Amino acid sequence: MCRWVAYHGRRRFLEDLVTSPTHSLIDQSQCATEAKTATNGDGFGIAWYGERDEPGHYRDILPAWSDDNLRSLARQIGSELFLAHVRASTAGRTTRDNCHPFVHGRWSFMHNGQLGDFDRLERRLEARLSDRLYGERKGSTDSELLFLLALEFGLDANPKRAMEETLGFVLSQAEDLGARPLIRFTSAYSDGDALFCVRYATDRHAPTLYSGPMSAAMKEDGYCLVSEPFDEDVSRWSEIPTGSFVRVRADGLSISTFEPRRCVQAIAV
Repeated sequence: MCRWVAYHGRRRFLEDLVTSPTHSLIDQSQCATEAKTATNGDGFGIAWYGERDEPGHYRDILPAWSDDNLRSLARQIGSELFLAHVRASTAGRTTRDNCHPFVHGRWSFMHNGQLGDFDRLERRLEARLSDRLYGERKGSTDSELLFLLALEFGLDANPKRAMEETLGFVLSQAEDLGARPLIRFTSAYSDGDALFCVRYATDRHAPTLYSGPMSAAMKEDGYCLVSEPFDEDVSRWSEIPTGSFVRVRADGLSISTFEPRRCVQAIAV
């Protein structure tokens, strides 16, 4: 299982979440405490929004703890909205194209979790992509494919519904194959204006997700969404319930119910 952090609020340096805290993302890459594997050393990545419409993007296959460039960039880059991820692979080789976050136009996306029977589902899921989006697939992970499917299902128009239809489509295809539908899913994605997060599972084992203000005294400073709290201030962090959609904008954080929308069409392959 991977670990990630996402932030939206007052401009701050990436190091405030990625490298500086006691249990920073880099620390979690070596000793995660709420994941199946303590080590997340199969690459890392960051995506941040600045003065241009599309996000800045940096990924590598080195373990996050051994990349001095990451520490330097995190110290120098300030942003009002950014995503950062350390990878423990469950599907796909350790290559740069398989490292999160993934970007397309103004969108960025990262994911933690798994799809059951992905090797059987992959061909059917790919078949739902348009030629244009199929051509954008660079890696081999379930995560990148889910991102492209969400774009196909209308991420630009309705970020919540698009992700509900994406996971619903996965479930319907698994059932059509006679496979056991299994999704364990937390994700963060953004268009540069708002931050969206989802926590969902078909069983009782949804990957962990917490929210917390950067400052308990001034919540308008911004919110972070994290796989694991990066400090021991228990009053600061709230666990996001399974089956939730989180939206963070300049005016605050909101949580609503998330439920996959089943797709009825079958794919002939």
